[in-house]
Amino acid sequence: MALSEIDRTLLQRCLARKPRAWEDFVDRFLGLVVHVIRHSSQCRSIRLGQADVDDLAAEAFLALISDDFAVLRRFRGDSSLATYLTVVTRRVVVRELLKHKKTASLHELSENSIPATAVSSPEERISNREEVERLLRHLHGQEADVVRLYHLEGKTYREISDRIGMPENSIGPTLSRARQRIREVGSNGS
Repeated sequence: MALSEIDRTLLQRCLARKPRAWEDFVDRFLGLVVHVIRHSSQCRSIRLGQADVDDLAAEAFLALISDDFAVLRRFRGDSSLATYLTVVTRRVVVRELLKHKKTASLHELSENSIPATAVSSPEERISNREEVERLLRHLHGQEADVVRLYHLEGKTYREISDRIGMPENSIGPTLSRARQRIREVGSNGS
């Protein structure tokens, strides 16, 4: 998608430092920046509080205005401004998340940055033991082990990983695939 005329005008106003241009820019793209922050952290299984999201949004916007809007001045207009800002924001967020991950101790990370995939809502855990056991008949190997340990024994991702030797970041996708297979089995009436 090409650069829209509205965004072109807004960008020109910002670069020319017109009154209220920056406020209009932030109003227009704040939702996008917040979405990219949440998506980027979720993809890395990092739970952020609202203060963290606000800090990362500030970092992203600071990156845009630093060095006299250098990042915005480099925008060539080959894509939409939203696409360009998505890439810039994602890079800033990933850099900041990695920076904080390196400086935080393992203990701090485990307490403050609970992996998003490890936090389960009640509907994610199947509470009916008979139903889980019936559905386990359709699963095999590690997939069945993961479902059994998670749903029947209430183990955490880390405990499952330690027990069966599967990487911790593979537990969530395995559960998702198993849930999908369970839904397919349920809809086929098997």
